[in-house]
Amino acid sequence: MSKLQNIAIIGAGFMGTQIGLQCAVHGCYTTIIDTENSALDRSKSLVDEELERRVQDAAMSTAQRNKALGQLHYENDLARGVHRAELVIEAIPEKLELKRHLFAELDRLTAPNTILASNSSSIKISAIEDATQRLDKVLNLHFYGIVWERPMVELMRGSATAEDTIEQVYRFAQHIAITPLVVDKESTGFIFNRVWRAVKRETLHLVDEGVTSHEDVDRAWMIFTGMKMGPFALMDRIGLDVICDIENVYYRESGDERDAPPPLLTDKIARGDLGRKTGKGFYTYPNPAYEDPNWLQGAPC
Repeated sequence: MSKLQNIAIIGAGFMGTQIGLQCAVHGCYTTIIDTENSALDRSKSLVDEELERRVQDAAMSTAQRNKALGQLHYENDLARGVHRAELVIEAIPEKLELKRHLFAELDRLTAPNTILASNSSSIKISAIEDATQRLDKVLNLHFYGIVWERPMVELMRGSATAEDTIEQVYRFAQHIAITPLVVDKESTGFIFNRVWRAVKRETLHLVDEGVTSHEDVDRAWMIFTGMKMGPFALMDRIGLDVICDIENVYYRESGDERDAPPPLLTDKIARGDLGRKTGKGFYTYPNPAYEDPNWLQGAPC
């Protein structure tokens, strides 16, 4: 069984950049592909900042940084970017038709034995797979950000994913120091995101119904778990538009009004308050209130 060494990442956003960097640091020839040159420029900057931080923290030598940079490439043309890839990981927005169109293009542009994976956090590969002619070589491959801080990835089969495909990708994940978790039965939300989704839904409704504030939900979470962020801060970091897209996947599947994104979320999106990336969501950035050491003590009386 061959080792997957030539990796293409489609999408130079938050997740695509992190996945690409993790692959390059662990010796894979990696290409991050995006049609927007501005997205590629941002991706390069994020990579440079992260690798410089590691060097400054003595977590990596200058030679190791330079080696990783030598393994990482950027491309704005899809055909050029994937023509040698052994594994392609899609990390574009959570829009089913966008993903189906991309997978049809990848099926045409890549070698027949190339594995095609989706990093989708909510869309099952079975909804995408028939856009290709290689049902045995497609799967969900869902990473969590920040990739090196949450080193796990969920592998979920489609209707005809070959066991050899699962085994190759399982070994690839281990090679890049990510723990592979196999989802044996198709599940919207995979493993952890089903848990996280329940947290999102309940916390959004708690605040939307006027039960409490988003600040006190986050304080409760942070005190109880010891985490540095609560659910609302985490949603800000992911992007409220992305959160809404994911919630709508569940809503379309269930038809249950309780699963629909509440006005608390949709009103912020309508105002353009999308979280950290726009400078405002549930908190204001770059210095959100929850980072204040005294914030957990509660608001001043």
